[in-house]
Amino acid sequence: MEFSYLTDPGQVRDHNEDSVTIVKNEAGEILMAVADGMGGHKGGEIASSIAITHIGKRFVDSSSVGNKDEAIDFLKEIVSEANMLLYKYTEDNPESVGMGTTIVMALLTDDFLLFGNIGDSSGFVIKDKKIYKITNDHTLVNLLVKSGEITEEEAKDHPRKNVLMRALGANISVEMDVFDVERDVSGILLCSDGLTNMLDERQIEAVLDSDLDIDAKVQKLINKANNRGGTDNISVAYLQKEENR
Repeated sequence: MEFSYLTDPGQVRDHNEDSVTIVKNEAGEILMAVADGMGGHKGGEIASSIAITHIGKRFVDSSSVGNKDEAIDFLKEIVSEANMLLYKYTEDNPESVGMGTTIVMALLTDDFLLFGNIGDSSGFVIKDKKIYKITNDHTLVNLLVKSGEITEEEAKDHPRKNVLMRALGANISVEMDVFDVERDVSGILLCSDGLTNMLDERQIEAVLDSDLDIDAKVQKLINKANNRGGTDNISVAYLQKEENR
């Protein structure tokens, strides 16, 4: 098993508001996380950094996340703690009011695979050389698609496509979706919308299915997103299970 992660400011933004990490605890369990920050006065990069730093540290400091039910509770707990840290930061720093961040996570143990998300950063699995999206975007446009008011095609260029319905730091409490996924996958991919807004799933598949080493695959995804405009920060976290390659 091998993993790699990278974040890039893109071609348009003058600073990077994304944060990304992949960490392992004492039990050898692996947590992947990507956060896409938002807010003025460097609020976005502060928000994503606070969230990823807290979540990563809490996981590394845990000897094990326990069984599946305990792991779900643990993920919700550390995200709730991160949310409170952001909420308190904006209270102490009024110029940062309005800052927040998305979060998408994947937790892999010997017994189970869990995904969690808030916002529009995405989590995918790779199986039989195909990519499958696990998470649901918490956006106004996705809500309109699910209610049948607009089509998926119309959603791609909708003027309010970036309006989030949920984010860390926006309210005193936040609800995270958690997904229980079969472990028999060949790869796990997390990314900010800076990647998925530039590349479709078939283009991502082609890179992940190539003969490149894992670091080169992650770099190529970012390069391709930049070549297609790089209109946002781009973050990628990728885990490849060697036995299923």
